[in-house]
Amino acid sequence: MLFMVSWSISPQHRNSAIERFLKTGGAPPAGVNMLGRWHAVGGSSGFGIAEADDPVSIQKWVLEWSDLMSMEVHAALTDEQAAPLLAAALGKQ
Repeated sequence: MLFMVSWSISPQHRNSAIERFLKTGGAPPAGVNMLGRWHAVGGSSGFGIAEADDPVSIQKWVLEWSDLMSMEVHAALTDEQAAPLLAAALGKQ
């Protein structure tokens, strides 16, 4: 499964989040494959796309960072996965 993960770091946790990221590289736990990650220019937010077979692994990752930042996670579909569903919704199977 694909997951869109977005985060926002509060100003009071900025330096601690930077230190942890530099120390760990922000690597996700076993079972999560980071496909890409992007950081907002001039801000303390960003998003990534990750792949995991089990959402429990994603939750472990969120919990590793939840003391320093707010994170939102959404299951995601590719265009190829979504297109047949969209066509069916319009009755164009």
